[in-house]
Amino acid sequence: MKTENWAIMVAAAAVAFTIAPTLTEPFQGYSADQLPYPQTDRAIQPPGWAFSIWGVIYLWMVAGSLYGVWKARGNPRWAAMRPPLFVALALGTFWLAIANASPLLATLAIVLMAGFAVVALLRTTDEDWWWQAAPVALFAGWLTAATGVGTAIVLAGYGVLSGTAAGIAALFTVLVAGFGVLAAKPGAWPYALAVGWALFGITVGGLGGDERIVPVIAGLGLVVLTVKTVRGVLR
Repeated sequence: MKTENWAIMVAAAAVAFTIAPTLTEPFQGYSADQLPYPQTDRAIQPPGWAFSIWGVIYLWMVAGSLYGVWKARGNPRWAAMRPPLFVALALGTFWLAIANASPLLATLAIVLMAGFAVVALLRTTDEDWWWQAAPVALFAGWLTAATGVGTAIVLAGYGVLSGTAAGIAALFTVLVAGFGVLAAKPGAWPYALAVGWALFGITVGGLGGDERIVPVIAGLGLVVLTVKTVRGVLR
């Protein structure tokens, strides 16, 4: 497919992804009848205000993709990242509906979304960085964290692990994945910012609960992530 067509498809998918929440029944976590073991006290769940980052992601993704159509529609340095980004955005358009229907399918979908978003990030270049790489990095970073959180809740909800064990496993997985991405893309600080924002939310939201090991690990991970990111940017 021509580069120009992919640019238009990504822009259309970004717009659809942004307006999808207004057309879909709101998702406020898995309901009691969706999981065999309902997770009412989630140590790894960021508080509601942490999800405000979606507003920035939506706006930046739309702006970046429209800029790509306007200024870089046939630019080969934008070409490689567009197919995986399109897949991630297309899946994201339907994710809320999937989550309302099935936690297992939603977990699979968000794992795929995060995977394709990370691939897109790794394929970005420094050309038009604020419009090409930066919004994709923020998107991929939040999806990395969200995948960990969502998977932990489903694992605990199906009795595979306890809530605390699932939270700890998810945090270590997110941190390993995050450090791996930053090793490949040292300057992708919006990716680190999104992961760090989730870790900050988990830390603040969980310290008042009974199980404090998860927020403590999240806080320590945030410190290490911040140091690594700063070093990568200054390198």
